[in-house]
Order: sequence, then C-alpha cells, then structure tokens
Amino acid sequence: MKQTKKIENRGNPFKPSGIIILKGGMKLLLFFGLLLASSWGWAQGVPGGASERVELLPGSDSLVIFNEGGVETRRVVNNVRFRHKGSILYCNLAIHNVASNVIEAYGNVKIVQGDTITVTGDTLYYYGNTRLALVSGRRATLKDKKSTLTSRKLVYDMAMGIASYPLPGRTVDKESVLTSDEGFYDTRTKEFTYYKNVKIVNPKYTLTTDTLLFNSITKWSYFQGATRIVSEDGTLVAKKGRYNTETREAIFNTRTSVDNESYTLTGDSLSFDNQNELGFAKGNVEIFAKNDKTLLTGDEGFYRGQEGFSKVYGHAVVRSVVSEDTLFIRADTLYSYENKVDSTRRLVGNKNIFMYKTDFQGKCDSLIYNTADSTIMFFRNPILWSDNFQLEADSINAFLVNNKINRMLLKSNSFVISEDTLLHQHNQVKGRTINAYFNSENKLRQVLVDGNGQSAYYAVGDEETLIGLNRVECGKMNIQFVENRVKRIAFVGRPDGKLIPPQKIQPDQTKLEGFNWRINEKPTRAQTLWQEVPPVSEPPAEGRQKKPRATLEAKIR
Repeated sequence: MKQTKKIENRGNPFKPSGIIILKGGMKLLLFFGLLLASSWGWAQGVPGGASERVELLPGSDSLVIFNEGGVETRRVVNNVRFRHKGSILYCNLAIHNVASNVIEAYGNVKIVQGDTITVTGDTLYYYGNTRLALVSGRRATLKDKKSTLTSRKLVYDMAMGIASYPLPGRTVDKESVLTSDEGFYDTRTKEFTYYKNVKIVNPKYTLTTDTLLFNSITKWSYFQGATRIVSEDGTLVAKKGRYNTETREAIFNTRTSVDNESYTLTGDSLSFDNQNELGFAKGNVEIFAKNDKTLLTGDEGFYRGQEGFSKVYGHAVVRSVVSEDTLFIRADTLYSYENKVDSTRRLVGNKNIFMYKTDFQGKCDSLIYNTADSTIMFFRNPILWSDNFQLEADSINAFLVNNKINRMLLKSNSFVISEDTLLHQHNQVKGRTINAYFNSENKLRQVLVDGNGQSAYYAVGDEETLIGLNRVECGKMNIQFVENRVKRIAFVGRPDGKLIPPQKIQPDQTKLEGFNWRINEKPTRAQTLWQEVPPVSEPPAEGRQKKPRATLEAKIR
C-alpha cells in the first residue's frame, strides 16, 4: 500500500515540525515520525495526561499532521472517529488541535454517548478538557430513549449531561411536541427548562406559557408567567403553578380560572383534576354555571363535575339572573346540585341566609332553590318582605311564574302583615296555613287562610276616612287586597268578629298575638353581598319555636 510522507526537521530530531501526510486508511504508520510526533503531543499538550486525551481511532482515509511552533494539529478526512470518556465522535472531516484538546468537525457529525444519547449535526466544536460540544447545522439534534431535541444550534455539556439551544428549537417525544425560543435539557434527571414562546402540542391538550420546567419522568410541568392550557375538558388560564400532563392535575398559587362549555371556576389559588373533574379553589372564588347564568362566589369552594356538585363557603353568595333582574342569596355555606339531563339546578343555603331581589327580600336559616320549577323553600324562622308586606311562618315556599312571585305557601304559625302607608297602620292575617297570591306588579292580591284564622284590618271609606278596625276569627278566610288594602273578605264556617269604631280602638286591639313588624331587618343588596353588617335579628315572637336542624337535611335528602 502506497504511503506518502513529508517531514521537515530542523534542530532537535525528537521535536518534529512541518507536515506528516498518511493515506490509505492508516493501516500502516510511519514508526519513527508519527510515533514521536503523537507521543509528544499527547503527553505534553493535554492537561491531566492520558486520562483526558481525545483518541483518534483507526479507519479514516487520510491524516495530515501539522506541527507549528510546537503545537500539533491534525486534519483527518472521511470515516473519521474519535473516542473520549466512553463517547464516540463521527464526522467526514476533523481538525484536531492536540495541545488544546479541541476538535472542529464537519459533515455528518455524530456523537454517541453510551447506549442512550446520540447527537447529530453539520458542524461540531468539541472542547475535550471541559467535554463541551457545540453542534450546529440546518438540523442539530440530541436524541435519547425518551425524546428528540432539535434546533439549528445545540450546546451539550457532556460532563454534566445538560443540553441547551440558544435558538428556537423543539422537543418531540411519543406523546407531544414542544417548541420554544430557548431551552435546556438535563439528560440525567430528564428535566426540561424552556423560555419564551413555549408551546406543547399533545393530542389531549395544547399548552402555551413563558417559562416551563418539565420533568418527563413524573410528567409534572412547572410554570412561571402567563399560561394557557386548552383541552377537551376546557381552558385553564394561570400565571404560576404546575400541571401533570399525564393525569391532567393542576395546582396553581395565583389567580387561576378553568373554563369549559358548562362552567367557569376561578380562585386566587386553585387545584384541579381534569381527569376526574375535581376542582378546589381558595380566595375570591367564583363558580359560574353557563346554562342558567348562576354565579357562586365565596372565600373557598370546590367542584365535582361528574356529579355537577359545587360547594362555596365563607362569605358565600349566589347570583342568579331572573329575567332582567338578579336574585342574590347569601349564606355561610352554599351548595349547588346540577341536573345535567335538563340543565336545571338546585341551590341549598345553610345558616344566616339573606336573599335580595328588587321586588322580594327575605332571611332565614336554611333555603332550597329549585330552578326546575322556580320554587324557593325557606326553613327555620323565615321572614320575607314584598312591597309593603311582611310574611312569617315556620316554613315558606315561594313559587315564581315568568320570573315573578306568583304565590307563597306559609306553613304553620303563619303571619302576614300589610302596612297601610296612608293610615300608618298594619293590616294582619294569621293562621295555620296561608296561601298568598301576588299580581303581575308583585303586589298582594289574595290571601287564603286554612285553620285557626285571625284577622285585624282597617275598614276605609271612599273618602279615605277610617270606618273602624275589623277583628275576626274564623277557621277559613278568603281575603282580597287592592293597593295593599282589604277590599273584600269571605269567611267559611262560623266567624266571630266585630267592627271597632275609630274612637273606641284600644292600642292592644290593633295587634294580633305574635305581631312583630321587623321592617328594619329587611335585607339590603349591600348586606346580602356582605358589604354591610345587618342589624341583629329580633327573637321569634312568643309561641313561635325554632324547628330542629334535621328539617333542612331531611328536605335535602
């Protein structure tokens, strides 16, 4: 086999200078020239001695050795292979500075590190002393068993096992594609760190953020900056937190919202399990049901989507849009049960209930609101106000038609008071059960009393003159009102009553037993929204006892 060499040697014969050229696959080496040149360069030019040497493996087509000023440089062409620290470097052309332990490699560059990592590109600068590889080209890649990192430029610290790209790049694994302007990958911990315009595209979701730390083993992603996750479950918007791309669990510590076709859940901190549709929020919580435009707010709350169940507590308020008016209900704790078949809802309030609507206010200790039949049930010392009327009973059911109060059913110890603002007097009706009917203007038009009926109302003439006070007792009564005044009354059974002339009316005759006009307790909008402290409630009138707490739980079941 033909070999060519050119040696220029001046002075010390053991310190060659000039060029040595070998061809033919390096199968035969010039013993003295190449051996002396190589051994001197390895031993004297590389810090750390032989343990740090980059080793040129046999098999290349051509080797040219330059030696200028005591610095040996090698030019190796075709089928080039180097070995260093257990890694193999391949290329078409390499310039190897033996003294600095640096390699410039061109064409089909490839680094194989163990049996897990392969780096490829068009150009490589490899610094053997620090084991730093700079790979560039139209497509520079780092591939391990789990993912492939691609960019136009890769920086790979082989000693630390950390790869990075300063130019836009992408990471592809079996589940998703991630792109960003900058990125880092720790091949040992399998952790990725991405910056600027970060985007993950997965068949189940798409994620965009500013900064992302992703562990491909645990599947947890940690975010810094504006983050948006869009999936078949909905859209999540946050600024800081973490998300598991496998289980779809999310934990965020800043203002975060989850939005889908049915509801929106928002809180200052939020944890959410998309797979099981479980969400917990804390701090300025909002749960908005889109089907019936119902908004629950409070200090804390959670949502179970598969059951359609929500719970909000701590300054809890529900806002339900009724026609063009809004119904506000506050409670210590609010529960919401959604019927997904017909998109109806049942709202349950527990303790310290306040309710406000422009034409209807009330308070009690427990409440159930069914949107299916527009029924509101009040328990435990309820008291309601509508226009100039006050209604009390052990329990009250309010029935809405066309988003307005149509009827109220008062059960047990029922008491209705109507204020005559002109006479500054109060008409009163009480009995065991009372059905109160309202007109389209939300004014009381009829009262039906069934059992132990009693009434005290003022008879007024055409000239707004007072005729007298009617006191009647009868088992059943039918009383009709016009403009808050009694216009007609019918008694069923044997009524016992009398008309007391104005001059003979005594103060104790003006009030039925249990009368308590509590207009100062009527909730305002601000009180219902926890913006004002309401006045202290007066104790129940004599003879009206509190119902046991089991009443609400029994109604719920």
